[in-house]
Parts: sequence; structure tokens; C-alpha cells
Amino acid sequence: MLRSLWIAKTGMEGQQTKLDSVAHNLANVGTNGFKRGGIVFEDLMYQNLRPAGSSTSEQSQLPTGLQVGLGVRAAASTRNFSQGALTGTGNNLDLAIKGSGFFQVQLPDGTTGYTRDGAFQVDAAGQIVTNAGYALQPGLTVPATATAITISADGTVSATIPGQVQAQAIGQIQLANFINPAGLDPRGGNVFAETAASGTATAGAANSNGLGAVQQGFLEGSNVNVVEELVTMIATQRAYELNSKAIQTSDQMLQRLSQV
Repeated sequence: MLRSLWIAKTGMEGQQTKLDSVAHNLANVGTNGFKRGGIVFEDLMYQNLRPAGSSTSEQSQLPTGLQVGLGVRAAASTRNFSQGALTGTGNNLDLAIKGSGFFQVQLPDGTTGYTRDGAFQVDAAGQIVTNAGYALQPGLTVPATATAITISADGTVSATIPGQVQAQAIGQIQLANFINPAGLDPRGGNVFAETAASGTATAGAANSNGLGAVQQGFLEGSNVNVVEELVTMIATQRAYELNSKAIQTSDQMLQRLSQV
């Protein structure tokens, strides 16, 4: 069987994986805090038919040799953590991070999740939680009598209480950052989990030590660039078609060989 059949097959599989990534990015173009992903490829092993440097005579050697590659495979996924556009909402519990860092939330299994989605709400117990009900960490409880919530750039949360002249501080939102955020494990629901590749989370007050500032009344949108994704989708489609054409050509060559 011609090697080109298998090689072109790996190319089609690789482009299909890339298209899956593009489709996922486009599907999440309106998701709060979404970070677009991509695919990294690597070539497969080579058949070394004539090693470079092999002797062709007592005085001469091959300058290059003869190697035939066996295709491609998807080696890794990437994630772009560049800043998404901030959109004003006017909601006191909508928060955006301008800069680096993640909000910390408690997951149902007791572990800590990390998110850029700052669309928070208050549950029946007065806790600040995500849309999925995950409590913001460190935990913050809003007094039932509070008439307004104010959150400063450093994450300090203050509540306006009837009868009190000054707002009452009820806690401070801490952000977390990682040496390698691309190594975080996406869990879905706009939440990431720490891994050995990401490194240990470093938590601290917002707007300090390299962490971003908290912007109240704003939400961070997806950083997906629709035009770039469409261009990538077209290029992926063309590459897929070319690999399928290589399979058709190989099949025609095999048919011609069988007729000899």
C-alpha cells in the first residue's frame, strides 16, 4: 500500500481536530471570560531509508540521506489568556479582572476552581456565588439589610447598611495567578482547575503583586476574534480537501498499478 494513503489520513485527522477547536471557539464567542484555544501539531516518525552520512564508496558519503515522513498528529492544545473586552452592565455584582488573575470559587468536591467569569449573585444565605452556585473564596456574606454593595479595585467589599453613615467592610476578594496558566485543566462551566503543569496558585489582593484590578459593574467577554477564526476555518477546510485529494490520487495510482 502506498504510504501516502496513511500519511494523508493523518493529515485529515489533524485538520479535523483543528476544526473542532475552531468550532469550540466560535461557539463560545459570547461566553463570559472565555479564552480561545488552538491546536499544536508535530510530525510523526520517519522511515530512514538511507541514513545521512552513509558511505557510497571508500572516499564518499551521502550528504543528506533519504528519509520519508509518516504524517502528522495533534500534539497539544493551547489557550490564549489575553484580555477580553470589558462591557459595562451596571450590576453591582458583575465583576471583571483587568489584568492577570482568576477569581477563586469552591467546587462541589471541596476543591478550589478558578474562573474569569465574574457574573456573581447572592444566594439565600447571603453568600456571593457564581451562576452555578459555587461560593466565591474567601467566602463573603452580604448582610440581609444591605442596600448597596461597593467593590474597590483592590477587591475590598463594602455594604451600605441603613442607619450607618459609612459603608461597612465585609471582606476582600482575593485573586489567584499561576506561573503557567496554559497548563490549567478546563473543567467546563467557565472553571479551571490547578494541575502539576500550571504550578501552585499564588493568591493575593487584587491590583497588587502583578495581579489585575477588579472592575465593578463590568464583565469580561470572550477573547475570540471571529475574523481570525473564520480565516483559520477556511485554511483548515482547504488543508483537509488537499489531504483528501492526496488519497484520491494515491487510489488512482494503485488502480493504474493493478492494470499493469
